[in-house]
Amino acid sequence: MKVTVIWIAAIVTLYLVVLLINIFKKPTSTFIVENGRIYQEEFAEGYVIRNEQLIDIDDSKNGIVAIKSECDKVGKGDPVYRYCVENESEINQKIKDVDKEIQANLNMNEEFFSADIKIINTQIDSKLDNLCRSDDLKKNSQDKSDINTYLTKKIKIRAEESDNKTLQELVKKREDYEKQLKEQSSYITAENSGVISYRIDGLESTLNGNNFSQINENYLKELELETGEIVASSTDRGKIVDNFKCNIACILNSEETKQCEVGKSVKIRLSDAQEIPAKIVEKKEQESGKNLIILEITDSVIDLIKYRKISFDIIWWSDSGLKIANSAIKYEGDFAYVIRNRAGLREKVSVKVLRSNDKYSIVENYTYAELKEAGYDMSSLSNRKTISVHDQVEN
Repeated sequence: MKVTVIWIAAIVTLYLVVLLINIFKKPTSTFIVENGRIYQEEFAEGYVIRNEQLIDIDDSKNGIVAIKSECDKVGKGDPVYRYCVENESEINQKIKDVDKEIQANLNMNEEFFSADIKIINTQIDSKLDNLCRSDDLKKNSQDKSDINTYLTKKIKIRAEESDNKTLQELVKKREDYEKQLKEQSSYITAENSGVISYRIDGLESTLNGNNFSQINENYLKELELETGEIVASSTDRGKIVDNFKCNIACILNSEETKQCEVGKSVKIRLSDAQEIPAKIVEKKEQESGKNLIILEITDSVIDLIKYRKISFDIIWWSDSGLKIANSAIKYEGDFAYVIRNRAGLREKVSVKVLRSNDKYSIVENYTYAELKEAGYDMSSLSNRKTISVHDQVEN
């Protein structure tokens, strides 16, 4: 009887111990296999290098008027500035006076159904919408000028369709004044094709894509530029910028930087999360032991015109496929495997690791031929397990 009680007490004690272990035991963490993408990337700050040419302006003239907006495309020989004529202020005042007389003679209650006027109204609405959305002073100034041009065209059409002789004479008078301005003006034309920019920072001749020889770590530091700062617009200077390509110079010290070679293709992720292709065109070791890397890009060139120094990510490589946390991958010799857990059923599954970064790996299943070549017997091959999306593997 005593022995029986002892056995019962021992069984109860063992049961309680197992129960307590299960209660306090840390649960096994799992990772769900997914179709994903992994990167090897690093943060960088870079200096934008452009092929750009300042527009020569004769300061002895009476002033200039820009006739192109920021980032407008221009061809070689296209007019980009107009020199003011000697009596331009006087002529402009006469035009304003005539405009007041025209306004007084317009019958605003008259309805016109001209297709041309409908088109002009649409153009005016578009420019007004631009003015509401944009904070670019140069662009806004051009939009206002375009609106004035459209209004002039609209008035001319209404005058032609009207029986008001005075209105027709006033519109003709206005055209004569504009003709005087045009005939007396001289123009500055583009010496090469590209896009026009009025953002001048004084680095146009030094941070130029034609010569990288003077660019080094010390030179870039001495520029003391703020990352992401927008280059201010100039009211009296402009330049023509190559809109097909530009370069970005950065100083890096990663293992990938040390191993990369000129000609290597990478990707960069800009501040707006856009990923664009890039190519390494220059690599120079610096006195500090770091490396100067100069990238060439052909996308988003116009978007970068307003900056001289930017932040971005260099994506050295990326790969896609079955994505698994590195902590879930175990090794048996040269072969990697994971422990798959399906509703408590734990199974060992061999996987081939294709590529890894610090946290994750892209894997695939071994083929039948690969496992056979590795020495697996027929019994193991016939019962081989494979990994797939949504499987849970233990970390």
